[in-house]
Amino acid sequence: MEITYRDRSIARVCTDYSEALRHYGAVMALKIHQRVNEIAAAPNVETMVEHRIGRCHPLKGNRKNQFAVDLVHPYRLVFQKVGNVIQIANIIEIVDYH
Repeated sequence: MEITYRDRSIARVCTDYSEALRHYGAVMALKIHQRVNEIAAAPNVETMVEHRIGRCHPLKGNRKNQFAVDLVHPYRLVFQKVGNVIQIANIIEIVDYH
């Protein structure tokens, strides 16, 4: 899948390991980059949900139409699907939404 980002700050964290390391620490930075690579390698969001890649799951309530993958508990990488034919994952945030 192609990946886009909500803003430049989340893009820097997701594409630059040293930026992720500075903001979140070593364990979290590794997990963020692992999940971004898994999203990029997946053909579509449905495949990620079906095969539980990164424990990918759809969200409900006020986060309807968004998906999340696990990072370091309790944090999640939240993204939404853009388009149906060619899917783009738009990464929204890294958050503990619980």
